Amino acid sequence: MNSETPAIKAVNLTKCFGSLTAVDSLDLSVAKGEIFGIVGPDGAGKTTTLRMFASVMDPEHGKASIAGFDTMKSASSVKEHLAYMSQRFGLYPDLTVDENIKFYADLYGVRKQGRKKRITELLGFSHMDPFRKRRARDLSGGMKQKLQLICALIHTPDVLLLDEPTNGVDPVSRRDFWRILYKIVKQGVSILVTTAYLDEAERCDRIGLMDKGKLLATGRPKDIKKSMKGKILTITSHEARKIKKIIHEELPDMDINVFGDTVHIVCNDIKTARAQATEALKIHNLRADDIRQADFTLEDVFVSMMSRTESYNHDRKNTVPVLPSDHSLSDVSPAHPGKTAKNSPQDPAVKVKNLTRVFGSFTAVGNLSFKVPKGEIFGFLGPNGAGKSTTIRMLCGLLSPSSGTGSVAGFDINTRAEQIKQHIGYMSQKFSLYEDLSVEENIRFYGGIYGLKGRRLETRKAWAMEMAELSGHGRDLTAILSAGWKQRLALACAILHEPPIIFLDEPTSGVDPLSRRRFWDMIYSMADQGITVFVTTHYMEEAEYCDRIALIYKGRMIAMGTPMELKTRHMHEKILNITCPDPQELVETLAQLPQIRDAALFGAGLHVVAQDAELAARAINEKLTSLGITDFTMEKIMPGMEDVFISLIEEDDRRQAAQSHDREKTQ
Repeated sequence: MNSETPAIKAVNLTKCFGSLTAVDSLDLSVAKGEIFGIVGPDGAGKTTTLRMFASVMDPEHGKASIAGFDTMKSASSVKEHLAYMSQRFGLYPDLTVDENIKFYADLYGVRKQGRKKRITELLGFSHMDPFRKRRARDLSGGMKQKLQLICALIHTPDVLLLDEPTNGVDPVSRRDFWRILYKIVKQGVSILVTTAYLDEAERCDRIGLMDKGKLLATGRPKDIKKSMKGKILTITSHEARKIKKIIHEELPDMDINVFGDTVHIVCNDIKTARAQATEALKIHNLRADDIRQADFTLEDVFVSMMSRTESYNHDRKNTVPVLPSDHSLSDVSPAHPGKTAKNSPQDPAVKVKNLTRVFGSFTAVGNLSFKVPKGEIFGFLGPNGAGKSTTIRMLCGLLSPSSGTGSVAGFDINTRAEQIKQHIGYMSQKFSLYEDLSVEENIRFYGGIYGLKGRRLETRKAWAMEMAELSGHGRDLTAILSAGWKQRLALACAILHEPPIIFLDEPTSGVDPLSRRRFWDMIYSMADQGITVFVTTHYMEEAEYCDRIALIYKGRMIAMGTPMELKTRHMHEKILNITCPDPQELVETLAQLPQIRDAALFGAGLHVVAQDAELAARAINEKLTSLGITDFTMEKIMPGMEDVFISLIEEDDRRQAAQSHDREKTQ
């Protein structure tokens, strides 16, 4: 492939499934060494597009080429120049890391000569070398993603197709993943990536916003953001969702959205909007930590564009169906009306002390202790493999603790596991519905499991259909639903029996930003009705929505508090936000400065971590000036939850390393 030949090209590319046009007359060109990102709502056609480029699926009309080879006429040549990483893991769980890599090397016909060097190089820059002998099934989600990328890159392709590669991956692993991608691009590889993370889209050279199989806009992220009309007023507060509701009531004509702990108001006149918003906050006695004009983000653009489409308007209702319960959620066994639970209204919904789970010589969860009051949204955060899912499985009665005590809904987790299952809803990490059953059949199946029958089952089924916004789609196969609809249906099935406590294990993984917002509207509606929500997530924006957060790492609790407490009391370092051209080129340079503890990509810019912000700012200013870089801005900001997450984990690593060093010295 010469430098003038597009690495990826599509002309009038079209794919239909029956009467549905999944990809509609798509025109696209990606240059050599370019990262092109595609973002869009669930069902927009992103995955279908990648499958046609990978020669996995043939188009109805149009043409596509990879490295100059036609995807239909020269499929074998395409595969020689291409690596494709699909949403589903292509790993063999019973093989080790080494064995998986060697298998793919054989599959791609990689020559024995030079293979060892290539494997060592890939394992080195992905930090996977220490895990060469570990079976794939025993890896964390982040490690599995990195291993799948290594397997895809073993034959050094010209083009890399990545279909939402960081879904379900924690922020630390996401940063590692993108660091790897930038190294690959420097080798001349072209990357086409779909993503549900809008901050990742900011890092691409160019992006395309896709909906209903069409590209609504393409260009550099900064150019697409400039296409937004109006200005943005932001209000930062731990009561962001309350503020959004109040301002929407007071100023119904304004476009208002919540991003984590910040309300974004699209307006024409900043001064007028600020005065109106300030007056509304004063009347309702709501406190704002910061009010300022800000630049548009890609998520602002995404939400604005999608809000104009029929699909998004259908996906967004003003109200969420309430639970039509005839009884108190906290006092009655849902599947067996009339049977009283054992805890009083004052007792916590969840209580554990020294909870521990050991697998052989590995301690997955060690001595966890915490309480969750009734009606609280409790966030459980931690990197992949930290022990979050293991903890939830113990609390749900699906796994026995090795030691420790606890209760859920007043029932002992060691002795009353079956009673716990009747009083909780559980939505697992992996999609738990049966895809070959229809929507109604899934609801009836789960209703039967929970002991619902007759008129009560029919009432709950009608409620579930309304909640999932699937009325009229009862006979549709679950397999054909978009990810957002599947998640809402899974949630409806999990709470068919009106449980007082619901456990959600990464419920919005892989779901687009609009569907995530809708999902969280439902969570808030449930919490308002007194349901306790215990949720794990890797979306740090979602962590802001929780009443309290616990951060778990290597099976241990390392911090707990409200989002604001974690950002102000537990975060001991300062954050500098830097906007500049090509921030990925400066990460390693700035990280090496002695005044800086860490530097990482954050959206389209950089976040720099330092003990002394003023000292670090001077050092950064001097360094960038010496490099001839003058087009940059720098300001000290309040840390976001992603900053807190990474900082606390790294602080714990340093503390553990120091303790290990001290023990070695005394021996």
